[in-house]
Amino acid sequence: MTPYTYETVGATQPAEPHWAPTPPRMRRFERTVVIGKGAAVWEAATEAVLYWGIKQRSGFRVAAVDGAGDVVTAGAEYHIRAGWGPVTIVEPVRVVTVVESGRRRGFAYGTLPGHPVSGEEAFVVHRDEHGTVRLTIRSLTRPARTGRWRLAFPALLLAQLIYRRRYLRVLVH
Repeated sequence: MTPYTYETVGATQPAEPHWAPTPPRMRRFERTVVIGKGAAVWEAATEAVLYWGIKQRSGFRVAAVDGAGDVVTAGAEYHIRAGWGPVTIVEPVRVVTVVESGRRRGFAYGTLPGHPVSGEEAFVVHRDEHGTVRLTIRSLTRPARTGRWRLAFPALLLAQLIYRRRYLRVLVH
């Protein structure tokens, strides 16, 4: 199995409502937004998150590798593609963990060799006792250890900022 490009696999802790301190030398990001209220919003949001809907609605294409399915599955590998004009970037990832509890559903994926950055990203939909549904995004990022992407890290941070804004809007009702 191809190793992850970082050591602290699982550090985004998507099953936990409060995020513990994270490893040094990683850029930490966490943001939560209200996406709506009620059972219909919950069902639509959880389906979207567990079927790569946030990434796809934000402009990425997600392709399963080696027989993985469309639904996120722990241990499954995917190629996430982003393109601008004639340029396509392929991001190899593996799902680290999937969370499917009564009030919390989502997953985290980690980067594999060839990914433009090194780290982990988590997408979690959760609801409170009043039916308010929220989306939380967490990520830990650092430059890729080797390769051409290492030099492009400042530009990749700008792209990350743009896509995170999209992620936080795509499920809002």
